Amino acid sequence: MSERPSATDDGLFVAGTGTGVGKTVVTAGIIGWLREAGIDARAIKPVQTGLPDDDAGVVADVCGDTESAICLDRLEPALAPRVAAQRTGRDLEYETILGDCRAVAADAEFAAVEGIGGLRVPLAGEREVIDLAADLGVPALVVARSGLGTLNHTALSVDALRDRGLSVRGVVLNEYEGATVAERTNPEELERMLDVPVVTLPRLSGPNAAPEAIRETVAKSILSIDQ
Repeated sequence: MSERPSATDDGLFVAGTGTGVGKTVVTAGIIGWLREAGIDARAIKPVQTGLPDDDAGVVADVCGDTESAICLDRLEPALAPRVAAQRTGRDLEYETILGDCRAVAADAEFAAVEGIGGLRVPLAGEREVIDLAADLGVPALVVARSGLGTLNHTALSVDALRDRGLSVRGVVLNEYEGATVAERTNPEELERMLDVPVVTLPRLSGPNAAPEAIRETVAKSILSIDQ
């Protein structure tokens, strides 16, 4: 049986150091683990670009429940939301995105908002993904690659979130194999640089393995749980 999380937070912003770092797998793992523990948890994807990609659909499949995740808007081009909206003639309003995120989160015990790409990705109008994180005001979890080059990207992302007044709960280094010196030393070096918990998530067989992996890594080291 999964350990039941404490209610110290009612939400989380899953931020990435860039595109394709594993935000969706981590989000699916967190939501799946929480729902297994009896928490009414929900994932929110503010805008999905690059159809037929469906990050909310991945979370729903992992949880086996369509109510576990929602995508608020979809744009076909695999581009930043602001750029994709311009190229398709869509009117993408930042205040609508923010309001919809808040409304969905208010109906759940816990909501994890998954970012789009990295923090400086143009979202709507003059607003970027980091503006959404700041306006939602929930703690952030940063997902990053494990190998060479991640120190700079991860540190800059954590600094940017803190500069906007957000608490950073920790860092997840995704698809960790420990095959290189850089991979093996990055977790300790990031903890020294950033003073946050850093955990590694191994390469998984698929998203359905994420809830158990998250329970054994992120949940115990970063997210508060009742023993």
